[in-house]
Amino acid sequence: MLCLLSGMASATDYRAGPGDYREQLRRLQPGDRLLLKSGDYRQGLPLHELSGRSGQPIIIEALDPSAPLPRFIARPGANTVSLINVRYLVLRYLELDGRNVPVDAIKAEGQSRFADFITLERIFIHDHAASQQNVGISTKCPALGWMVRNNRIQRVGTGMYFGDADGTDPFVAGVIEGNQVSDTLGYNLQIKHQKARPADMPESGIRHDTLIRHNFFSKENALPGPDSRPNVLVGHFPLTEGGSRDRYLIYANLFWQNPSEALFQGEGNIALYNNVLINPRGSAVRVQPHNDVLRHVDIFHNTVVARDEGIVLRNPEAGHAYPQGVTANVIFAARPLSSPGWVGNLTGPYDSAARDLRKPFASLEELDLAPHPFLSATSSIPAGYPDADLDYTYQTRVTGEIGACESGRPIRDCGMGFLQRLFAP
Repeated sequence: MLCLLSGMASATDYRAGPGDYREQLRRLQPGDRLLLKSGDYRQGLPLHELSGRSGQPIIIEALDPSAPLPRFIARPGANTVSLINVRYLVLRYLELDGRNVPVDAIKAEGQSRFADFITLERIFIHDHAASQQNVGISTKCPALGWMVRNNRIQRVGTGMYFGDADGTDPFVAGVIEGNQVSDTLGYNLQIKHQKARPADMPESGIRHDTLIRHNFFSKENALPGPDSRPNVLVGHFPLTEGGSRDRYLIYANLFWQNPSEALFQGEGNIALYNNVLINPRGSAVRVQPHNDVLRHVDIFHNTVVARDEGIVLRNPEAGHAYPQGVTANVIFAARPLSSPGWVGNLTGPYDSAARDLRKPFASLEELDLAPHPFLSATSSIPAGYPDADLDYTYQTRVTGEIGACESGRPIRDCGMGFLQRLFAP
């Protein structure tokens, strides 16, 4: 045990292994760390009534991230990491092995009143695929300020599922970045629609953005059938009062294949930009009513290569006067755009993508969406979005170029190579 002093505050490092880690959980106070040795942990990680403070989170992580990670093995009847009434927790450098037991890997439980300011980082979640209902990361209570970063989630029923099916228990002000999500039966990521924002949720009266950026969302190995779902679906925010002006900012992601649904589906206030969307087996983007209507929608600087539909806005106005724009995208699909009124996009048939892009039909490892020539268009790019002046590779844009990848970038920067470097330790 090691005590660290900082002014009037103190923090303690506790070291534990599979035999004694649960005893140490009761001791944790703001600023403490629980450092877990390598080994198999078979009694789950119940984190109940446990909170750090702003600037002093409670941290639970591997003692040595370079060694085999502490492996939590699923057991019947209990979610492996269970969160109830928690704030300011950090979990990182862990492995959660589901072994197809019908439980979730990480869950903010339905009986919890809150789960706020939770950070999940560098966690390997796998084999929670007994059914589509088994989820890698799930919230079933009001959740504010989550950071879900640089995790690997594969072979699960649903990768991430935030919120509840009836629109209660909102997921607010989250940051979902740098994750690799693949081989899911259902969604890679779903954020449910939201009814009224709880009055006792912190910061409930101000606008929040939920950021989804630099992720890899793949359903390459999915099969058509009753579990078919888009790679990512986001639902609307509260229709009035608190939360009604919240936004999804979805940028610089790689959406990769889906045999029976679109890569992305959403409603409400959405900005979708600087993404690469590749689907040789179906459609790419559908913004459409699901539980409400389209609201403020901006779709720009994306590169889309899809066999069927490129970018579709269905019933865009629905009686509401919200701005909606689709501009500066590069789209190759059988039906590139659902409206001929959108200007400033480069469109063409799916089979002609190789005319303007370097390697649009290559394997994931060889994929390169950089354009051959200098592609430009006259368009009005929306203002006020973070990193909108950067392309998919996070490089400063040249004025007038369109699509997600700038021409002239090295080949390795415009395909999977960029994301692989982001995921590196």
